[in-house]
Amino acid sequence: MAFDLRVYADRRKALMAKMNGGVAIVPSARMTNRNNDVDYVFRQDSDFYYLTGLDEPDCLLMLAPDSETPVTLFVRARDPEREAWDGPRAGVDGAMDIFGANAAFPIDEAPEKVRDALNNQSVLYYALGASSEWDRHTIDFLGHYRKMGRRGQCGPQMVGDPTQILHEMRLIKTDLEIDTMSRAALISCEAHKEAMRICKPGLSEAHLQSVLEYMFRMAGSQRQAYPPIVATGNNATILHYIVNDATVSDGDLVLIDAGCEYGYMASDITRSFPASGRFSKPQREIYQVVLDAQLAAIAHCRPGNSFESVHEVAVEVLTQGLISLNLIEGPVSEAIEEERYKPFYFHRTGHWLGMDVHDVGQYVVNGQDRILEPGMVLTVEPGIYVTNGHSIAPEHYHGIGVRIEDDVLVTEGEPRVLTAAAPKHIDEIEKLMTEDSRLPSSISVSS
Repeated sequence: MAFDLRVYADRRKALMAKMNGGVAIVPSARMTNRNNDVDYVFRQDSDFYYLTGLDEPDCLLMLAPDSETPVTLFVRARDPEREAWDGPRAGVDGAMDIFGANAAFPIDEAPEKVRDALNNQSVLYYALGASSEWDRHTIDFLGHYRKMGRRGQCGPQMVGDPTQILHEMRLIKTDLEIDTMSRAALISCEAHKEAMRICKPGLSEAHLQSVLEYMFRMAGSQRQAYPPIVATGNNATILHYIVNDATVSDGDLVLIDAGCEYGYMASDITRSFPASGRFSKPQREIYQVVLDAQLAAIAHCRPGNSFESVHEVAVEVLTQGLISLNLIEGPVSEAIEEERYKPFYFHRTGHWLGMDVHDVGQYVVNGQDRILEPGMVLTVEPGIYVTNGHSIAPEHYHGIGVRIEDDVLVTEGEPRVLTAAAPKHIDEIEKLMTEDSRLPSSISVSS
């Protein structure tokens, strides 16, 4: 799904208005070989797509606000033979007629034309490190104008980072982006619910992953937002476990961290639930501590509070809970200061969410913690992880990993949980897991 092309034009105008002259270049993603004659599935660079809506590899956007043609696209030329194999291309004409460029050229001409466009410009806006090819071209451009200065030609003496402007734009979501993220969130919620319904001892983690992927694609998602984590038992204590090939055992707690992408906007959900459909007493105790921490942290996602303070709220509630379970010693303030919670909770409580699952935007601004504003979307995902053989925890807690994650929109008032449709209260989960699977019988997952 793409937005109306006027959306991308407005974004380009907003970026150019903040550039203070100069020329900006933004490369697209390239096709990347996986093995032999097989490429990885293409996914466009987020910054390039944000500004163009063009979903093709090997392109370049050039913005020159003081030029008669401020928007130039360099694209792959039309090639009937290649298009018969790989699909249609926009080409030079399509770059202008469809995607709104003022000028367009084949990508092979880009280095020379960008170099010429830099004549008498004071700055080149380019994110060094974005592309090894364009890193080399940038060095060549600077060297060229350093030499040509003896002949009276002036060019940029510095490279500015356009992402300092662009990523601040992406951090605050528009209503259209929020609607799209809400759709991604709803699709992911339904997938998590179906995984809970179908889960039973004897299935594999891969079975549950296949349910998620089926639900994503059937609902119109183009791809997963990230490799899904489907972890049963002690695997759930591994933060980024993605092997997903173990068998679910009776008595296990299953942790699924998975989200789809829809319209180039991501979702990110984690739910933890009992394979048998009922939480054991130790699982219930740890789960409730994590849930209490998450609810408190979500409630803190309000304008004027800092991003860091959301984490601090979660840590305080988690620490209180760990003390109440006799997993660490108090008092709370001392336990936090000495980081006694760290053996059980060793990651941050959230991150920005948007086009990328770990989205762009600074967490610290001018040396100060970022203050939350309406339109920001962040995840809130505290957890507790007690590995098998843990040296501190009683044995009845061993092998329990719990994380609960939601996508939260900061508004003028109450935080809005985009992923609220995925059950997370204990009684809601246990009730859902008594329901029959809604997958068609022809593709239902069985052991």
